[in-house]
Amino acid sequence: ASRAGFEVLELHGAHGYLLNEFLSPLCNTRTDQYGGSLENRLRFPLEVFTAVRAVWPAHLPMGIRLSAVDWSEGGTTLEDTVRFANAFKAAGADFIDVSSGGVVAKPTVRYSPTPGFQVPFSERVRAEVGVPTIAVGSITTAAHAEEVLAKGQADLVAVGRAVLRDPHWAWAAAKALGVEPRVVPQYSRAKN
Repeated sequence: ASRAGFEVLELHGAHGYLLNEFLSPLCNTRTDQYGGSLENRLRFPLEVFTAVRAVWPAHLPMGIRLSAVDWSEGGTTLEDTVRFANAFKAAGADFIDVSSGGVVAKPTVRYSPTPGFQVPFSERVRAEVGVPTIAVGSITTAAHAEEVLAKGQADLVAVGRAVLRDPHWAWAAAKALGVEPRVVPQYSRAKN
């Protein structure tokens, strides 16, 4: 990734992907040193993170995305995620991207994915761990993203679905906030 010119690296430890499957007690039923206790469930994701951190340029930021909660009884809790985030910070994480869910198909805890529903997870990790966080979760307007940052609930906001729906979302957001978007000359005629 570094040789290709990327300047930030984020490992995906959320949404039911491999690292998340080790972290969550709902799917990690191992009985060896990689299962059971929180420390054991954290072992493999931390080994992967440490190995990647060792080869990623030290001057470039690297972090991890975590599912703060599994939205199911017996699953990962926000308290667990705070402990995970502390361990990743100690291993060299420059930021934690805080999402939720994805490890089970049918969550047992009811939740409503209203705008910003995951922001409190980011805010808590940021406050308790002292690491920059990325907030996600149905943040679709420039004003909402700016509010999250202004309140200190996160250090960065990641916008996903809104950008998929409108690939020019960033330009519109900049204009909504009174900022003239900077574009490469080739795109200058398309920004209106």
